Amino acid sequence: MISINKLILVVSTLLTLLIPKEPHAQEKPYSLKVCIDYGLENHRSNKVYKNNILKADAQIREGAAAYLPKVNLKGTFDDNLKVQKSVIPGEAIGAAEDREIAFTKQFNLNVSAQLDQTVYDQSLITSFKAHKYIRKEAELNKELNDEDIIYNISTAYYEVLVSLEQINYLTEDLKTYKEQVEVSNLKVRKGVLTEIDANKIEVNYRNTLSQLNVAKNTLKVSKNQLKYEMGLPLELPIEVDTTSLDLNITPLASTDDFEVFNPTQRTNYNISNAQIEQLYIDEQRLKYKGLPKIGVYARYGTVGFGDEPNETFKGLNDYAAIGLSAQIPLFTGFSKKAQVQQAHYELLNAQENIALDKENYTLEYENAKNQLLQASGNLENDKRTLELSQSTFKATSLQYNKGVTDLTDWLETQRTLKESQNNYIQSVYSYYEALIELEKAKGTLKSFYKSLQ
Repeated sequence: MISINKLILVVSTLLTLLIPKEPHAQEKPYSLKVCIDYGLENHRSNKVYKNNILKADAQIREGAAAYLPKVNLKGTFDDNLKVQKSVIPGEAIGAAEDREIAFTKQFNLNVSAQLDQTVYDQSLITSFKAHKYIRKEAELNKELNDEDIIYNISTAYYEVLVSLEQINYLTEDLKTYKEQVEVSNLKVRKGVLTEIDANKIEVNYRNTLSQLNVAKNTLKVSKNQLKYEMGLPLELPIEVDTTSLDLNITPLASTDDFEVFNPTQRTNYNISNAQIEQLYIDEQRLKYKGLPKIGVYARYGTVGFGDEPNETFKGLNDYAAIGLSAQIPLFTGFSKKAQVQQAHYELLNAQENIALDKENYTLEYENAKNQLLQASGNLENDKRTLELSQSTFKATSLQYNKGVTDLTDWLETQRTLKESQNNYIQSVYSYYEALIELEKAKGTLKSFYKSLQ
């Protein structure tokens, strides 16, 4: 006899197994690297670019199939409603009159199979060289998409971190105002503070409360954006690791602190290079279309004739042939020349465009360097200003509570502190935004991602 306790244990175990658990349950806050790991694995765009690689493989197989044997089966069944007749001169057969003779019957059956094999086609051989660049371009596009995922997740992640930092400051400011409201109300009851002054403090308290609510809503929006960039379902919660926001930043002295830029590190550049190789091969392929094409074939078939449809299947006669085929284009109305010229100019344009891109990539890198240099200087300055504002507010609060200074000074130092906080928060985001922009401009987003802890 099973005991009640054992029965309850069995039922609870079964329920635990049967009730589905929430997917992707978060055990600890996500670092930036964990977010990027998840995005590279789960973002839907990855599937698109993986499919494009498979599509490129299929294109390569299609191109290679042009040099493989081809077998075609052909069949016809004719009902000659009015049989064509030929005239044989009478003198040819020793007759006085010409005779009309039909060389076929009303019903004809012809079934044949033919194997064709290309032996030599230089334009086709040349096109095979493009296969590796087709695959390479598909892989590079996948690489570029990975970089976009890293970039988008990084910027969204930093937005979340900055929103959290702003909420921390506003929460602290709200606490300060709340304490001061309680003190001011007590002073009003004692008659040492006017109600107007107390209202000024409460106005600032309520304004800060509104700003905090806006900041919390902004945080929700930022988290949703981060989840979208990761490919994480929006209904799932996410918490980020705030310790990854390193604010101990060594300021940059000048642009000499940066490494030498190499445009070939940009994936976009390598994609353009692969496209140029394909255009060059295509130009050569079109030129070789003027050369002879040689092939061999083998044919086997059977024919049948009859005055009735079923008679065509009775007296079947088979036939077979093998042969060598050659196609020599002599004059194409100058279409081949025009095609070659078009391909040549398209290649020249691609070469000019990649030269323009190199200049543009260099410009982007130089601008990103200057932007990071500026952001680094602003962050250092705003951090120092915030420290001074915090120190000044602390001293002014102490003086105000002792009655040494008035409410106007206290409110002014509090306003200055909030302004310093806002400037500092914006500088932090601008710095990290400039940092990720520089990695993108250098073409080193993958290296940046791998260096994360």
